[in-house]
Amino acid sequence: MSITAERKTALIAEHARTEGDTGSAEVQVAILSERIANLTEHFKTHKKDNHSRRGLLMMVSQRRSLLDHLKKSDLGRYSALIEKLGLRR
Repeated sequence: MSITAERKTALIAEHARTEGDTGSAEVQVAILSERIANLTEHFKTHKKDNHSRRGLLMMVSQRRSLLDHLKKSDLGRYSALIEKLGLRR
């Protein structure tokens, strides 16, 4: 259900701004998007898992906050990120 260490390092390498960058908004949003996608698949078979649904809503909220911050600080990076991740906004 959670992402593997290999997948996480691949996401970090793909979205990092510089070498060793693990905390930028782009990396955090990419990791959260992967976790959200995994949980969404989980809910297709476990419809009544409300405890995990709460975690999903918190992750979506955190991703939304990071995207809002990125949009406010650097619109170009924001646009590139949502295009790269395929997010609707």
